[in-house]
Amino acid sequence: MNPGFGPGGRDPRARHYGPHDLSAPARTALPQVEAAAELVVEEVTTGFCGAVVRVEKTPGGFTVTLEDRFRKHRVFPLGPGFLVDGEPVVLVRPRPKAGQAGQERTASGSRAVAGLRARVAREGRIYVEGKHDAELVERVWGDDLRVEGVVVELLDGVDFLPGIIEEFRPGAGRRLGVLVDHMVAGSKETRIAREAQEGREESVLVLGHPYVDIWQAVKPAVLGFEAWPRVPRTEEWKRGVCERLRRKDPSWPLDPRRAWPRILGAVTSYKDLEPTLLGRVEALIDFVTAP
Repeated sequence: MNPGFGPGGRDPRARHYGPHDLSAPARTALPQVEAAAELVVEEVTTGFCGAVVRVEKTPGGFTVTLEDRFRKHRVFPLGPGFLVDGEPVVLVRPRPKAGQAGQERTASGSRAVAGLRARVAREGRIYVEGKHDAELVERVWGDDLRVEGVVVELLDGVDFLPGIIEEFRPGAGRRLGVLVDHMVAGSKETRIAREAQEGREESVLVLGHPYVDIWQAVKPAVLGFEAWPRVPRTEEWKRGVCERLRRKDPSWPLDPRRAWPRILGAVTSYKDLEPTLLGRVEALIDFVTAP
């Protein structure tokens, strides 16, 4: 996508405003402009200029994702602080078009079932390692899980897996699926998963992804950078990631607790996740819902 601006993505003919221009008391209210797809806008604080890709609701409020002429994505809070054709505006949510059909696909790519109530929970369960894993699975597969009646629970660490299996008592009609972080050859996670499934292959399935943390399962391009930073093992991974991203982007939060809503908010469908994670989650859903 190329908005057609010169170097830096700015229109050389436009007047450029700084933060003080927009924060000063105005005699008249700024015009409201719908953040429609392909609308080219500039964010005044960072100078980032690009076309609107999507608008979505996040735990911190509505956000707008912009894509510049280099196909780099940035996510900003929806509202004031933008320029359209060089003039300050307030970006607002697009109004649905008259007669517009409802969503035909869920975030996972499945066909949406209009008006269907959530199914009574199955005895089968899916466990994931932590809260962020659960929130990401809910964001993409939530509709599918409710239709199938599958409950997702927290493992809180692979070390607890043997005890959870013992307490769950898997068997006929009670299948257990588990998603484990950083399950690579020779790791502790791989050993525990192998031992947990031994002799229970018909009722227990433990699958893992190679990422250090579920954050890495989100494609970096949707967050506006090329690759997740490499962090030495001597550092706490999430904080190390935030520190390195902050050096490149001053708006990136240093606190991982603030960074996660930004990451989760950038995910709108399965297309924003790495294929490795997609395959693992789909396999677990199929396993616990099989007749």
